[in-house]
Amino acid sequence: AIICSAAISACEKGAEWACALHLLSVMATSKMRVDTIAYSAAIGACEKGLKWEWALQLLSAMMQSEVARDTIVFNSVISACGSLGKWEKGLQLHTLMVQSEVQPNTFTFNAAMSACEKGGQWEKALQLFSVMEHGKVGSDTITFNSAISACEK
Repeated sequence: AIICSAAISACEKGAEWACALHLLSVMATSKMRVDTIAYSAAIGACEKGLKWEWALQLLSAMMQSEVARDTIVFNSVISACGSLGKWEKGLQLHTLMVQSEVQPNTFTFNAAMSACEKGGQWEKALQLFSVMEHGKVGSDTITFNSAISACEK
């Protein structure tokens, strides 16, 4: 399982999403334990390959098989959706993250705000910014750039 997870991580680095999904499938059919690390790497490969639908399916599979989801997993799926302007999915995932008791961080909010910006939803982006500031989540240059870019459109 460790070797397969390492191979999936290598696929992530090269945005080889199809290979990552194949290796994940091999792990599952071989009765190997598919853990958070393997799923996270496969989701990351889907994110880099702009395959948001697959990233969502993997998150769903994690939930069904009761594999722990962490901030990195949610951030990758939100980012995958946001890359193509799927702002509604990004916001749904942000809500699911909080409901799952996974703590959003600066990257989470930045990814969700970027999704809103790409989808032309400046009001939603500013709402996220407000939630972020009131929730005592740190902001960075990307946060402010996302908020400004959302207002430009």
